[in-house]
Amino acid sequence: MKHNLLIILLLSSLSLCAQETERQYLSGTGLGHTITWDFFCSDGQNSQKWSKIEVPSQWELEGFGEYTYGRWYKKEGVQPSKEVGTYKYSFKVPKTWETKQISIIFEGAMTDTEVFINGTKAGETHQGGFYRFSYDITKIIIPGTNNELKVIVHKHSENNSVNNAERKADWWTFGGIYRPVYLEANPPMAITHVAVDAKADGVLNADIDLSQEAYSNRLLASIEPLTGEGHFDTKTIKINNKNTKQHIHLNWDGVKNWNPENPQLYHLTLKLTNNRDSILHIWTSRIGFRTVEFKKKDGIYVNGTKIVMKGINRHSFHPDGGRTTNPKISKDDVLLMKEMNINAVRFHYPPDQHFLNMCDSIGLFVIDELAGWQNCYDSQVGHKLQKEMLTRDVNHPSIVLWSNGNEGGWNYELDQHFADYDPQNRHVIHAWADFNDIDTHHYPTYLTGVARFTNGYKVFMPTEFMHGMYDQGHGAGLEDFWLNWTAHPLFAGAFMWAFNDCAVKRTDKNGILDSDDYRAPDGIVGPYREKEGSVFTVREVWAPIQFKQLYITPSFKGNFLISNTYLYTNLKDCNMKYRLYKIDSPLRGSKKKILKEGSVSLPPLNPGETGTAKMELPRDFFEGDVLELEAYDHHNKPICTWTWPIKYANEYYLSQQSNKKNNGKVKIRETNNSTTLETNNVSVTFNTLNGEITQVKNTKGTIPFNNGPVAVGMKIKYVECYHKNTGNTALFVAKYLGGIDSIVWTLNADGLLSMDAVMLNRTRGGAGFDDAFTDNKINHFGLTFSYPEKMVQGMEWFGRGPYRVWKNRIKGTNYNLWQKNYNNTTTGESEYGLTYPEFKGYHANLYWATIQSDQAPFHVYAKSDGIFLRLLTPEEPKGRMQGRRTMPSFPSGDISFLYDIPAIQSFKSVADQGPHSQPGNIRIKVGDEGVKMKLMFDFR
Repeated sequence: MKHNLLIILLLSSLSLCAQETERQYLSGTGLGHTITWDFFCSDGQNSQKWSKIEVPSQWELEGFGEYTYGRWYKKEGVQPSKEVGTYKYSFKVPKTWETKQISIIFEGAMTDTEVFINGTKAGETHQGGFYRFSYDITKIIIPGTNNELKVIVHKHSENNSVNNAERKADWWTFGGIYRPVYLEANPPMAITHVAVDAKADGVLNADIDLSQEAYSNRLLASIEPLTGEGHFDTKTIKINNKNTKQHIHLNWDGVKNWNPENPQLYHLTLKLTNNRDSILHIWTSRIGFRTVEFKKKDGIYVNGTKIVMKGINRHSFHPDGGRTTNPKISKDDVLLMKEMNINAVRFHYPPDQHFLNMCDSIGLFVIDELAGWQNCYDSQVGHKLQKEMLTRDVNHPSIVLWSNGNEGGWNYELDQHFADYDPQNRHVIHAWADFNDIDTHHYPTYLTGVARFTNGYKVFMPTEFMHGMYDQGHGAGLEDFWLNWTAHPLFAGAFMWAFNDCAVKRTDKNGILDSDDYRAPDGIVGPYREKEGSVFTVREVWAPIQFKQLYITPSFKGNFLISNTYLYTNLKDCNMKYRLYKIDSPLRGSKKKILKEGSVSLPPLNPGETGTAKMELPRDFFEGDVLELEAYDHHNKPICTWTWPIKYANEYYLSQQSNKKNNGKVKIRETNNSTTLETNNVSVTFNTLNGEITQVKNTKGTIPFNNGPVAVGMKIKYVECYHKNTGNTALFVAKYLGGIDSIVWTLNADGLLSMDAVMLNRTRGGAGFDDAFTDNKINHFGLTFSYPEKMVQGMEWFGRGPYRVWKNRIKGTNYNLWQKNYNNTTTGESEYGLTYPEFKGYHANLYWATIQSDQAPFHVYAKSDGIFLRLLTPEEPKGRMQGRRTMPSFPSGDISFLYDIPAIQSFKSVADQGPHSQPGNIRIKVGDEGVKMKLMFDFR
């Protein structure tokens, strides 16, 4: 009986295999999982000899051929690499496949591809590098024995429109079989393709292709949620005609809709049976029930909700594999986008199938684009590639729009054919054009534009904006753009350029990372997904919970006015926690601890509503220094973190002081043109001819903090100085004309040096200084000093961090105790990897900082609020566009204390950005107290 049972189980297993599509990989599945084939390269590295190559891969990354960036035509005398690669591989298929229909499938090869099985060409040469293609090889393959596969891949196409659309482009143009290759075996009577339209109300329409004419067949249709929750009855559809093309119309009650905040998916299974109810073939796919509608002069709706897409553009790219990636890379990228509160993604060509799978299951809206970067395919090859893209991608619920090319790469003859393969009839756009009632205007200015968005009636959805070359773009100015655009009823979203820097690991240059100078470091993350500062700005600006601006004062009762900017989620399904930190300065040991933790009550707000979140203040709340709130979505994933200081700067500094009184003496020494204030552990020398510090010494030696204060952003003229000794303090007072009235330096008996500067419109009859502070444009405003970069090893500080800021990119930094070691990172430019956060630059809302050095460390404390600490000067990228700066100029000196700093541009100049990007202005008139800056230096 046991023997008979085993036979029955074996036969059942074989029967099941006979009913389902069987797959056999001839290659690996992606980067890190490959199979070795024989390879011959015609030109370039390792050419003119047979060797081995890993498949899938880009052959340049395997040490063959030549690297080409797609803007080669911009360089005089340069031609693209045109090598040809020949692949060979021997394989067997099961003897049981003798009765099967067998196809060989290529997920992607660049670009013209010829396929031979056992010496016979499988079909016409495939042209186009970003598309899945296949051949029916049933008649030329021999099951049960060895078969010889030969594939010839031409890096440069014989079709000029393919070269113009794909290879004259702003990206790396690689060669090779870079996505998986596999065989599929189906029974003779099989479901070959299904295009699904699954609506939000549970109605499902599908267009079905059969391999043969149907005779008295039936289809059994069932759905099963991926979560395993819920049960839905199987539907039976009798096929009443013999056509190979069928259409079914079904309805399931109680389905849950797909959206990016709740990406509910179902397995749809179709079983094809004969008139004896024997199963001939089983087809299955993941689907989502959702309805996408475009409404002219209104917007894009998903499940009846008008959506706003917080989008980013992405290349299928990894430095170790070129365009060869893998499911883990796709998953990590989608999770990183979700971490930034991004809800939509666009590409310049169809991405890997596994990336779309991740968008379906993790939850992102998708714009899927037919390639064409400023040039289009001709109609003959374009229509073939259009069909390949749509038949592969049509059933992904994440896809809400199709794009027919980019920036002029549109073949208008193809627009009408998207609907031929898409029963959902999703809307078609031309990226960057005002077309088909959607204005996808690339890189619009803040005030765009006459007869367009500002005073227009088209749906507005820039498919590229916030260009992120080096440290520019992404978060810079995003808050202004977003507040302006989301206030308009015709705004449907926007897509930043781009997700990751596309620096490739050069096998011909000792493994350096090459982004072709300024052309490819456009990402918000580095090539290995290193996080730039804009990641956190975007995360806060696009957070689905938004706070009304708040200062915590003694009257704070624990209430926060918040808005829900989700599309589908009620805040009652989210949660929020608080942490109360005590942060001690170097005066008390430079440490932090959590005083209290607890929950914040979120109101039940629907999307678009505003209400009050509340926390119960612990009794010792005002003993803390920083309040941190962290919100979590209904999947308990972190949304964002926000912080507020509990004390103003002077109050915080006073709380750190010791009550112990020092009765020591402070001396004043005068020499030629200098005055020195000194205690037994610190001396500070000033030049009496200009009021600047010339030397600082402590018991261990000299601290080279000097050549300041130098005024930044204002005109001043030094007039005179005097000094005064009160016994346990000594004063050096410098007087000025113009933007500064006076700076008072006080050294106390403990060795602490305070600076009290008063910026005031002081003329005293001096010519050229009238109205120094009357609405002048200001990029920097404050005081600067010198300190040698070579001595700096790091910085510990209390303030906003850990990333540096620009005037228009401060959000995303948080108040806390931070530590950074010195690095010389140039954002987006590194031969062997990037170190973030960058060390050099501006840091917001200084409370105190320790400049760490083996030889000459010191501490500085802010007693005034809102001071930016500038620490050293970042280097300009070596690969930047000739004659163009990527960053605004920095003040003179090395360490600066500033009330205003410049904005950084985002592709367009700062003049074309929003209000937070513009230069500041300052007005101080007679009777005003003036702007005061108070600092305390500890050189002990």
